[in-house]
Amino acid sequence: MKNQSEKGMVINMKRSYFKYIFGLLLFGSNGIVASYIDLSSYEIVLLRTLIGSLLLIILFFMGKGTMTFYQYKKQFFCLVVSSIAMGASWMFLYEAYARIGVSISSLLYYCGPVIVMALSPLLFKEKLTAIKVVGFLSVLCGVFLVNGNAFDGNGDTFGIFCGLLSAVMYSLMVIFNKKAYNITGLENAALQLLISFLTVAAFVGFKQGFEIHIQQSSILPILILGLLNTGIGCYFYFSSIGNLPVQTVAICGYLEPLSAVLFSVLLLKETMLPIQIVGAVMILGGAVFGECIKRGEA
Repeated sequence: MKNQSEKGMVINMKRSYFKYIFGLLLFGSNGIVASYIDLSSYEIVLLRTLIGSLLLIILFFMGKGTMTFYQYKKQFFCLVVSSIAMGASWMFLYEAYARIGVSISSLLYYCGPVIVMALSPLLFKEKLTAIKVVGFLSVLCGVFLVNGNAFDGNGDTFGIFCGLLSAVMYSLMVIFNKKAYNITGLENAALQLLISFLTVAAFVGFKQGFEIHIQQSSILPILILGLLNTGIGCYFYFSSIGNLPVQTVAICGYLEPLSAVLFSVLLLKETMLPIQIVGAVMILGGAVFGECIKRGEA
């Protein structure tokens, strides 16, 4: 009986890894899809959260799901904070994109996992092993190499500030979502996206109103970004991170910027410098090393 229980836990963990990695790959393709949308960054974030949340809500009720969040008031509060942080993180990130470019914005944004990993021993009582530190340092160095050419231009103080705030919001999103451990699966993802949409909608409504002019050529990529990349991607992401160690979430999360670089080279025919290839190898190698070597020692 015990062996069956342990086997079930292993299978569940493998599924969580698969969903998490697939979700990261979907997120990594966001820039590719968004490049075909002729809207402002805030409008793109508004539409992707709207469409994604509607999809997940429909799937939840089609699957005859039952809402349980009201039974866990403290955890729901944590989920609300996580959702607001996600919406704010995306808005800060897209503002940084517009001001200082994708490369340096991505570099600043992915300081978020550094914050998560640094706080995990204090907040989640997870041991920060030497193997994970080495793997994480490899990942961090790789991110700098992949985005190193971003520092050639002149800086924009507010743009850099937005990039740093996106990292802080990212860390809050992960940390508070981990604390909503009884609100899981599709319910978690649907609520996360819905509250994020309301957060973005409040900002956009205050900033410019809700009059959005959508070109016909932008309709299909908007649907792909909202339904697949955001809706399905967020379901895979948020239904898996609760079952994974927070340091694993932090380290493997760097597969998102790695995939973003690879997709831009393969699909947009962007040039990848030798130093960026080295950085990509360090990101992937660090993530694998931090996880697989640790398991071999267990």
